[in-house]
Amino acid sequence: MKRTSSPAASAASANIDARIASLGDWRAETLSRIRALLHRVDPDIVEEWKWMGTPVWSHDGIVCTGESYRTHVKMTFARGAALPDPKKLFNASLDGNVRRAIDVHEGQPLDEAALAALFRAAIDLNTASKASSKRSTKRTAAEPAVATKTAVPKTKPARTKTSTAKPSTAKPAKAASAKVNSAKAKSAKATSAKAKSAKAETPRKRTVTSAAPR
Repeated sequence: MKRTSSPAASAASANIDARIASLGDWRAETLSRIRALLHRVDPDIVEEWKWMGTPVWSHDGIVCTGESYRTHVKMTFARGAALPDPKKLFNASLDGNVRRAIDVHEGQPLDEAALAALFRAAIDLNTASKASSKRSTKRTAAEPAVATKTAVPKTKPARTKTSTAKPSTAKPAKAASAKVNSAKAKSAKATSAKAKSAKAETPRKRTVTSAAPR
């Protein structure tokens, strides 16, 4: 079995070795067979140690996990819902939209041929998805930036209201003032004439002085 040379992968492989050794029963044998089968299908498979003690095998993304429980060993396929499963190996986590799992119980036979095909399909799916993502990124980077025009709202020109008010018919203030002054003058003349007429009609009193008796 090929071991990767990176420190993280070497540490993960050592942790998986220790996990298998600690189980010491049928679960250790089952997990060891699963691990060996993965490396036969893909010599470039990467071993990881995640989520506080879970063996994980990856190639361009997670292929599956190797969880050990008291009553069974579980392989969880990260994208199992998208994989073909003609042999109906998936028997757990069937309600999810992404993951699928295989629970292996004590004494249960392991269909290595069907399991190897499932591993191969998972690896191929990861590789295809990664290649598609790279092509999309390159295409986006190669495309020239298209300037977007900012839509400017059209505004109607303001209508100028023309005044339709009729010209004022009022006479100039000077003419009105002249009229008032003329009326006052006429009134004063009339008053003066009346006063003179009254004075002329009033008889003058003659003073008669009588001689004192001698």
